[in-house]
Amino acid sequence: MSGHGTPIPMTSRPCGPLKGVANVPGDKSISHRSLILGAMAIGETHISGLLEGEDVLDTAKAMQAFGATVKSHGSGEWTVQGVGVGGFSEPENVIDCGNSGTGVRLIMGTMATTPITVTFTGDASLNSRPMGRVTDPLALFGTQSVGRAGGRLPMTLVGAADPVPVAYTTPVPSAQVKSAVLLAGLNVPGQTVVIEKEATRDHTERMLAGFGAEITVEDTADGRRITLTGQPELKPQNIVVPRDPSSAAFPVCAAIITPGSDVLVPNIGLNPTRAGLFATLQEMGADLTYENLREEGGEPVADLRAKFSPDLKGIAVPPARAASMIDEYPVLSVVASFAQGVTDMQGVKELRVKESDRIDAMAKGLRAAGVTVDEGDDWWKVTGLGHGKVPGGVTVASVLDHRIAMAFMVMGMATQKPMTVDDGSPISTSFPIFETLMGDLGAQLVRNNA
Repeated sequence: MSGHGTPIPMTSRPCGPLKGVANVPGDKSISHRSLILGAMAIGETHISGLLEGEDVLDTAKAMQAFGATVKSHGSGEWTVQGVGVGGFSEPENVIDCGNSGTGVRLIMGTMATTPITVTFTGDASLNSRPMGRVTDPLALFGTQSVGRAGGRLPMTLVGAADPVPVAYTTPVPSAQVKSAVLLAGLNVPGQTVVIEKEATRDHTERMLAGFGAEITVEDTADGRRITLTGQPELKPQNIVVPRDPSSAAFPVCAAIITPGSDVLVPNIGLNPTRAGLFATLQEMGADLTYENLREEGGEPVADLRAKFSPDLKGIAVPPARAASMIDEYPVLSVVASFAQGVTDMQGVKELRVKESDRIDAMAKGLRAAGVTVDEGDDWWKVTGLGHGKVPGGVTVASVLDHRIAMAFMVMGMATQKPMTVDDGSPISTSFPIFETLMGDLGAQLVRNNA
């Protein structure tokens, strides 16, 4: 049973060259944060290029429920009339975050130090995911939480009436946890400190500074130390959302494994905490180049050109790179299937607690398609068969995970026989134009119940 309604089986058939320009959606991470910080500012924030997938739209609805005025003006243009730090009202109804782990964890942090009570829920996938990694540090501020066994949604949070500053060292690399703590710290007197041993995506820090918060980041012997001074008056911003590198991963990887392909993906955010996949692909021998490098809104941006790369080699992906490409490992494992030799991915236990256990889901699907996969708790290895030698021809489970579904749709473009996923409906949560965009490039994607 799909958490997104009626399941939509989808098939990807081997296709000819992919050609053209792939205008992927706006960055999901920045879209979430634009809405949240806009809601905490005083005045009207203007956002252009917002990703209008279900995950982000659920965050927009949540900010509206907390008292902000959130309006869509069409074509990715939005305005948010904020209520100020600590100005959230108690919602009348349950906050439904759909499929979005980022949305629910950031929103929990945002309300955790305001004395209101909020109940959160989501779809079947989100309600199976542990929330303790966020509610545990939020409890240090004085926030209370009650949820299902294992710290799962539905869950009710009671915001701290008299929050105290916190110094917190993240036990695992997680931008969601770091961001939740920093967002909670906005409404706390004094300084909130987060120390992360491995750097994770830093959109929250960049955007907090842009909205006028007093925040410093320094590298120390203990790790990356982020210090936020609480109770600022955030100033509204004009935000241009760069396009999502995690979404760009799919047309880029598809072009690399599909003979004759040449695809340009413009305006992609290349924040160094997000661009690990592209460096990895280049190390594997992919014909991937950056054009028109520039900076927009404090974020590095470029146009990516990806061409068919018949001589890919398996590599050992540095574990330190995992945080900068954690969402891209599923589609990287597809590329690895078409390489020669073993691609070794270490330090990736975070994949076990995403929308699904992504190592398990990809390993099962790849094995069914004829690829050898070895795995452990926080590592996996894919033994590639080389260009043109991956059999395919099977139906695999998407396990309510958009990135699993899209990864196998990419795989089917270059396998010997078509690849089918049992449910492609989760794709709409992050990449609602995926089918149209890939089809315009030359992919052959079919909804089997259409």
